[in-house]
Amino acid sequence: MSAAALGDSNTGMHLLIGLLAALLHREKTGKGQRVYMSMQDAVLNLVRVKIRDQQRLERTGELTEYPQYPHKPFGDTVPRGENASGSGVPGWMMKCKNWKTDPNDYVYVIFQPWGWENVCNVIGKPEWITDPNFATPDARIPHLFDVYNAMEAWTIDKDKHEVVEILRKLEIPCGPVLTTKEILHDESLRANGSIVPVEHKERGLYYTVGCPPKFSAFTPEIKSSPCWASITPKF
Repeated sequence: MSAAALGDSNTGMHLLIGLLAALLHREKTGKGQRVYMSMQDAVLNLVRVKIRDQQRLERTGELTEYPQYPHKPFGDTVPRGENASGSGVPGWMMKCKNWKTDPNDYVYVIFQPWGWENVCNVIGKPEWITDPNFATPDARIPHLFDVYNAMEAWTIDKDKHEVVEILRKLEIPCGPVLTTKEILHDESLRANGSIVPVEHKERGLYYTVGCPPKFSAFTPEIKSSPCWASITPKF
């Protein structure tokens, strides 16, 4: 289950994109129109990779980057990918040193073809750079869990932030599993206006999300919602 309100937020964003397109169309043609946006269509756009994978499966009978391959047979629909990225590029969730007591001490690592040499060196497997079983993306597919296990053997004595700090310098795509508390108190998110303070007349100071796009000419001001008493009509 995603922690993000994907259906609600993305329907609004898709609708706004449609409205802007209709506005531009009116400016160019002088003709207005209605814009219709359903939550189903918005979410369908977000699962387009799985729609693509379904067609790959129907044509080939297998999805090589999914954890079922080559150990289990595929059915007629895209299976649950467990921790696999499902994007055509191998990726997996790795345990970090505090995983037994901290359910969020994990890091996700993507294994891009162009960074393979750095991956091998950092996990202590330099021989895999030229090993025919690992040297190419296609050769690695049957051995992906060997790769994942070797990476986890390296991450298991580091916390997730240590792992990210090391791997990002090597341009190995990765990201920590963040709690809502970590996100809320992240200094970089507050510094760039992604998390902003708001003063509420009755509840005091609280934080909320800022405006996602950043503009060079202005900064949108995020204000608290009006108190109910101030918007209730008086008779």
